[in-house]
Amino acid sequence: MSVLDGWSYEEIITPTVDYYSLFERGMGPSESQRAFRFTDTDGRLLAIRPDVTSGIARAAATLLAKRQRPLRLCYAAPVFRQRGQSHAEWRRESKQIGCELVGQSGTAADMEVLAIASEVLQRLGLDRGHVITLNDVGVFNGVGESLGVDSVARDELRQLVDRRDVADLERSLTSYASANESRAFSQLVRLSGKHETLDNARRVITNARSSSALDRLESLWRIIQSLALSDHFEIDLGDVSRLDYYTGLTFKIYVEGAGARVGSGGRYDNLTANFGKAEPAVGFVLDLDALADLLLLRDGLPLTAQSEGKAQAVMNRDATALFREALERRAQGERVVIDLAR
Repeated sequence: MSVLDGWSYEEIITPTVDYYSLFERGMGPSESQRAFRFTDTDGRLLAIRPDVTSGIARAAATLLAKRQRPLRLCYAAPVFRQRGQSHAEWRRESKQIGCELVGQSGTAADMEVLAIASEVLQRLGLDRGHVITLNDVGVFNGVGESLGVDSVARDELRQLVDRRDVADLERSLTSYASANESRAFSQLVRLSGKHETLDNARRVITNARSSSALDRLESLWRIIQSLALSDHFEIDLGDVSRLDYYTGLTFKIYVEGAGARVGSGGRYDNLTANFGKAEPAVGFVLDLDALADLLLLRDGLPLTAQSEGKAQAVMNRDATALFREALERRAQGERVVIDLAR
């Protein structure tokens, strides 16, 4: 939380029990099914919070509607989800920490949350053993759109991509494209790595929507590379998120020694429209239980110093210079606030 405070994020607390419809609209019907549900005395369907972002989106569109944008909000809260039998993800209750940047679009806003996630891992002594994989939902959605795949079939294809099932994916695609095209598109699940991944993708994907998504990833990668952070980032076009609210960048956070990902995030520009006006937004979440288990197996939990003083505004039209200065100030323990309007 001291890192999030250092980037000028304010803590917010969302209700533990809320209407199930909130999470159904926010997470999507398939993911929200994992919530623990029950009814109140009036027969209304409630849920124990399976997700914090949905509640923050509602607060941004209602309680905080008149606050100046962008909103920088953070939280540390337990979430409750039904789990299948898994050695990696077995907790029904887990503690999450995360942040949401609401009311700001663009590559610089995406880079801000990635920089914060990287700093958290660095402060925990995990700077040498973590990787953040990047994707953009526009890549997959553009492919589905160009093939004329309906929403039901698109969800089935997404599950095949998630499972890295190349053979079944290629067979499913033959209903919508030629054998050669199906073979080419099925290679999406194998496209991962550094900048060369984008070059390889452009040889396979030519539709306008996917190309725009690849352009966004390339702009983000240039900043990451110029800040000498590329050792901790990869592009993985086969890592397709199942949460329905993502609209652009998505990413997942992995740490060496953990049995599953320890965090994830992305851009969700349409979520607040469920509760009011649509606004651009991006954020991430970390699984504190998974991180704590990992650290306790190593050398114990590190101590972190609290950031002090008034937040220093950092502004620059050049995104690389902007984040270079911000990272330098954070390394010195200063509180900063990114001015994305300049």
